[in-house]
Amino acid sequence: MKRLSLILIVASLFTAGCKVSQKTGKTAAAPVVDTITTASGLKYRVWRKGDGVKPEAGDKVMVHYAGRLLDGSPFDNSYDRGNPFGFPLGEGKVIKGWDEGIALLNVGDSATLIIPSELGYGAADRPTIPANSTLIFDVELMDVKKTIKPVPFETAGLDTISTGTGLKYIRLNKTEGAPVTTGSTVAVHYTGYLYDGTIFDSSVSRGEPISFPIGVNRVIKGWDEGIAYLKVGEKARLLIPYRLAYGDRGAGAMIQPKTNLIFDVELISVK
Repeated sequence: MKRLSLILIVASLFTAGCKVSQKTGKTAAAPVVDTITTASGLKYRVWRKGDGVKPEAGDKVMVHYAGRLLDGSPFDNSYDRGNPFGFPLGEGKVIKGWDEGIALLNVGDSATLIIPSELGYGAADRPTIPANSTLIFDVELMDVKKTIKPVPFETAGLDTISTGTGLKYIRLNKTEGAPVTTGSTVAVHYTGYLYDGTIFDSSVSRGEPISFPIGVNRVIKGWDEGIAYLKVGEKARLLIPYRLAYGDRGAGAMIQPKTNLIFDVELISVK
């Protein structure tokens, strides 16, 4: 009997004439729309079409949502908090069903996502979500902030300066900006590259520079040394040997042990 009830609940999600309101959880009249099943097993219905942009991988998206289980039990709702949820699309920061489903929408779209457990939390047993649960989300794509794609600095023909530590740097320009002193707090825009050109991190993409006190070991040694050579407004490429970076341990999946790194940096401010 319990299995039959679940089947009826699932079936009701795809019948014409009603949908669940994201804000109230109450049923309301809705037009007949197609249910689309993707190759991964995700099912979705777009209830209202918007005319905004479609997000791309790496864009920050803002989404209002109401989540519930197959039996209708709610487990989370951004409307109750009064704030949409933001995350970078396609970077694995949310469940797979969200990364896939939100990428199918335009700003202004309202949709229902039916997410099988393998695209949700799988066999993990969470406080409000039992293991192997199919999840239902009513979602509304509110906004998309387009990613700024970093462009490598053009350094051809410029001098490469070597220091006594093994650090090398290429200064792109000179300014009359404020110099860096030990203990001052600097704001720096940067893009980090492996030597094969792969980007592993970028403040430029996020649109927000990183701030830290210089010379007190809050960052890798190559940064403490290299940024100190700059004045506000100057740009440089830092060629950092692994001994002045993450050494024998590496950092995460992309920076393996004993990896030399390249950073294109711009000193934004000094306080």
